[in-house]
Amino acid sequence: MEEEETITKEKQKKTALPDTQSQIDIREIPINKVGVKNLKYPIALKDKEKEIQHTIATISMTVDLPMHFKGTHMSRFVEILQNKQREIHIDSVYNILEEMQKKLHSNAAHIEMEFIYFREKKAPVSGKTSLLDYRVKFHAIKNQDKKDFVMTVVVPVTTLCPCSKNLSDYGAHNQRGEVKVALRFTDMVWIEDVIAIVEKSSSSELYTLLKREDEKFVTERAYENPVFVEDLARNIVLELKKKKNIIWFSVEAENFESIHNHNAYAMIESREEFSNGHYKDFMIKRY
Repeated sequence: MEEEETITKEKQKKTALPDTQSQIDIREIPINKVGVKNLKYPIALKDKEKEIQHTIATISMTVDLPMHFKGTHMSRFVEILQNKQREIHIDSVYNILEEMQKKLHSNAAHIEMEFIYFREKKAPVSGKTSLLDYRVKFHAIKNQDKKDFVMTVVVPVTTLCPCSKNLSDYGAHNQRGEVKVALRFTDMVWIEDVIAIVEKSSSSELYTLLKREDEKFVTERAYENPVFVEDLARNIVLELKKKKNIIWFSVEAENFESIHNHNAYAMIESREEFSNGHYKDFMIKRY
């Protein structure tokens, strides 16, 4: 019996597939981030108005790789997601990062999720409802026991040029713009609240469905609230500074100019250092 077991074990050794990734690498070059990108997966997140919103995220998962390993095990990233429920709840992000650290023997683990977030909006006069889409990104990091989380919300807006309004005998040029707000925070910040701050700071917010009376209203509202791209960025920062739970922010405003073949751009980043146990190096070394 013992003889048969020994023979079976020998056969298994001979037929075992080689683990090439775990081979020693002699080039002595560590890799900061290695993993998988552009992985589509369903997620569920908190919706301020409807409790839960379901959407599809494009996910990147990466870890650091010590210099003595030839490669990482790419399949394990997908296995970690597949072992969870059919949908990833955002509350479980750090559990996923811990599992990445353990299964891939890494110090630092990153997960990035980019997705479309929908809001139902009513037209300002007719009250017609429609859905407007916003782009959102979550970037969570766990480096040993230290954690970091950045939420980025991209909001489309309308701006009207103050200079054009002052120069022209009638009318003024306006354009669609895009604002990107990135935040670090201690207590939860709602995506809807970030959107509201940006839209309030612009000349006018956007709608998917407008009737004639709505179009008249938003055109005139934009004319009454002209803002440069600089004004837009500063207006948003003033509102963000009122939120005590926000510990870092970056605001980028870009106008897709209607009378130029280039865009106007402004960016403001807070200078406050981290507190509450957040990992300070991430502010200096932006991934």
